Amino acid sequence: MSGEHGLQMWWHQSTIYQIYPRSFADSNADGIGDLPGITSKLEYLKALGVDLLWLSPIFASPMDDNGYDISDYRNIAPEYGSLADFDFLVSEARHRGMGVILDLVVNHTSDEHPWFQQARSSRKNPLHDFYIWREPAIGGGPPNGLTSSFGGSAWTFDPSCGQYYLHLFSRRQPDLNWENPLLRSEIYQMMNWWLDRGISGFRMDVIDYIGKSVDQSIITDGPHLHDYLQEMNHMTFGDRDVVTVGETWSATPGSALLYSGRERHELSMVFQFEHVTQQWDEIYGKWRSRPFDLGKLKSVLSKWQLALADDGWNSLFWGNHDLPRAVSKYGDAKGFPLESAKMLATVLNLLKGTPFIYQGEEIGMTNVPFTKIEQYRDIETLNMHRLHLEAGMSPEEFLKGANENGRDNARTPMQWSDGANAGFTTGIPWIEVNENYTIINAEHAISDEHSIWSHYRKLIRLRKEHRVIVYGRYQSHLESHPDVFAYTRSLDGSLVLVFANFSARQITIELPNELQVTGKCLITNYSDRGELGGSLSMSPYEAFAILAD
Repeated sequence: MSGEHGLQMWWHQSTIYQIYPRSFADSNADGIGDLPGITSKLEYLKALGVDLLWLSPIFASPMDDNGYDISDYRNIAPEYGSLADFDFLVSEARHRGMGVILDLVVNHTSDEHPWFQQARSSRKNPLHDFYIWREPAIGGGPPNGLTSSFGGSAWTFDPSCGQYYLHLFSRRQPDLNWENPLLRSEIYQMMNWWLDRGISGFRMDVIDYIGKSVDQSIITDGPHLHDYLQEMNHMTFGDRDVVTVGETWSATPGSALLYSGRERHELSMVFQFEHVTQQWDEIYGKWRSRPFDLGKLKSVLSKWQLALADDGWNSLFWGNHDLPRAVSKYGDAKGFPLESAKMLATVLNLLKGTPFIYQGEEIGMTNVPFTKIEQYRDIETLNMHRLHLEAGMSPEEFLKGANENGRDNARTPMQWSDGANAGFTTGIPWIEVNENYTIINAEHAISDEHSIWSHYRKLIRLRKEHRVIVYGRYQSHLESHPDVFAYTRSLDGSLVLVFANFSARQITIELPNELQVTGKCLITNYSDRGELGGSLSMSPYEAFAILAD
């Protein structure tokens, strides 16, 4: 099909739901979520209306970084189940009209992967060049000053071959050498092996790192990055009807079109994080937040909407397994949890792009109020705690930052019911359950037509019913207003107006003529509105959308 956006793909109107398997549903009482647990919740996901399930890594792994350290690309981690469990999940999901997307982690492996075990055994081993090795600096020590995202040097010395290997994350996650064509061939064969099992695509972990040039200290957007992605496309998914999403923290509106432009033959879309990182402190990063600034958020979201208006495609998300809970970060989890969560859902899901829901977001799950560093399980948080305290940050301030932005906020168990352990497990959960599960849980949400869950369900349905929501042109309005996010979507004579109050105050605004309309209220978190006159009063965190007559 073609239209205002050129080629139209089935995943343009889809909604993707991210599952963090370790924390979703435990079927065997070991305190760890698993594949049969996910399968047991497919009816819940079907009722919500989502089309694709993205699973964070389920592959065999020593779990140094919760599965982002893979030791066998063609096997399932035993705590998650078996290949038979996986095939059954894919089959049962397909039976319900849903596809499964796997997390592709090919910037690095685990240090327990057989490739690395051979690579470190001898400089003469053929697999030595599957990884990135350098001689010690003159006088000893790491070859250069590259640092790991988890803190400390990105180089670790391996005495067995007398060289340093690169790891841009944990020292147990050695980086792969994408300059080696044999390595690339192995990866493509593995990807095809999974595609042949019936998956619907890949989310690609830190894919902007694979073209790195370490001798030039280039980590992202290296000189051959797009060559590799085009080769990958040609050798694996290019002729298959699947969706591919690249995690690219370095992406700009310009480079996003290199990844996802129609004629580029690379990826379907990328995750960009500009709306996330613009709230981080310049020195301490996410461990010391800046105050929320709606003006900056609107500016970033609008910039990306306009940059990919005619080519490429936006991914739309508030949260994921690396980020804090949306209602705690952008809403008001204490004062107006219901209203602000629905407001955030409305704003995001009516933008142009493919929306992603992170597990628990649809019921309004919040950040965790951990009070001791011992309650955290995340390797990044634990490493950064040590480094920041050594640099002079107080334990109290670090915990405040971790409670606001740490990765474990997204990793506490899914809150299914008000029963023991939120219905996640009958065993001892691998990480503590958020204490508010008795109030915030799926069982309550699905039985309440006014719940956050019901609101998400309606938004997902609206995308399937109205082409203007999928393909309509975006235009922002009231750009200088400090509390209101307003935009329109227009296509073939249809016009949708979206208004959201990001404050806990009742506000009144004067509307310009072009925003004064009558029409049908598509969705609201207060009472229906069918007419917008010259003056608009909005309740705290109110959001609504009107399809103009």
